Amino acid sequence: MQHSTSLQRPNLTGFLPPQDQHHILPRFFDSETQRKWPNPQKKNTHRNLLAGLPEILLGPSLPSISQEENGDEDVTIKILYCGVCHSDLHFLKNDWGVTRYPIVPGHEIVGTVIKLGKNVSKFKMGDRVGVGVLVGSCRTCENCQQDSENYCPDMIFTYSSISEDGTMTYGGYSDIVVVNQWFVLRFPDNLPLDAGAPLLCAGITVYSPMKYYGMTEPGKHLGVAGLGGLGHVAVKLGKAFGLKVTVISTSPNKEDEAINKLGADAFLVSTNPVKLKEAVGTMDYIIDTVSAVHPLLPLLALLKLNGKLITVGLPDKPLELPISSLVIGRKLVGGSNFGGIKETQEMLDFCAEHNITTDIELIKMDYINTAMKRLSKADVKYRFVIDVANSLSQ
Repeated sequence: MQHSTSLQRPNLTGFLPPQDQHHILPRFFDSETQRKWPNPQKKNTHRNLLAGLPEILLGPSLPSISQEENGDEDVTIKILYCGVCHSDLHFLKNDWGVTRYPIVPGHEIVGTVIKLGKNVSKFKMGDRVGVGVLVGSCRTCENCQQDSENYCPDMIFTYSSISEDGTMTYGGYSDIVVVNQWFVLRFPDNLPLDAGAPLLCAGITVYSPMKYYGMTEPGKHLGVAGLGGLGHVAVKLGKAFGLKVTVISTSPNKEDEAINKLGADAFLVSTNPVKLKEAVGTMDYIIDTVSAVHPLLPLLALLKLNGKLITVGLPDKPLELPISSLVIGRKLVGGSNFGGIKETQEMLDFCAEHNITTDIELIKMDYINTAMKRLSKADVKYRFVIDVANSLSQ
């Protein structure tokens, strides 16, 4: 039974096999990668946009990577849009040391159902659907039984992961994806597909900790550290929950956008010691979305007694945690990754009910290398989304 993404795509883009490409990208392929190169001759080949180092390779003549037909429990999805997450950039560069090459990024996938396995009961042809960060888990462990598949020891990521049958999983920078029905999400009719796609990662990444740690009580004060792809969604969710929201940022020029466009109640420049001192002990919760190395002590000082600092960013170096500030204020520091399938569906329905979408810049496939360079400089408000369908129709 197939529980993983099996990307299938025709001939738009891809990698040349290592033996043909090795001299062009010597940093990309090594002997281990060559031994694991998937067979490009498997059936049902469709178009793909494959990513590598130093750039994503584009070209109609490059062989495609494909997988077998979908199984009895699988849903075949025509991809219409795919968000570009900062994690995609980290994986491309192997910043976390876990990337498996070749890689097709993309875990903010939305589209329509075009084929169903004979045992699929959750969806019908033409349904609007989404696929987020995971496409498989054991479904039997304690975490899975508690609808926390995102903490399953055998979780299968949407890309750069190994599926149950031993093949690589490939993500949404493609035109088609095949996923087990239990890891496909129903996309609400009133939620726009393009601006809704990043909710499948950015949205659930902030929604899940807000729910789990009880950061949803109306009237309470929420600080949002960092105003990027995650932070701008946290602001919108916080307001929808009825919270007072203050954006905490190192960039004074983001104040107008935070308050007048995103709806934050206040803006705090974290490099201004006078303003920081005035805000000490005023916040009930802080959700820290910053992925760069940064001090935690100033954020902890902003919390009231029993305050909660929850981090969802992934700095590449350890952060210093001053224990004394936790003890004195009975404060809590916690973490969270994305959410399970049930909670992600709940988040999508909540966003549809409250008209919450992400702020995006829509791009075509051939802009992806430029988008990655801009993303590395935080030059986007606040999420790139690939217009897959229109890219392929040209």
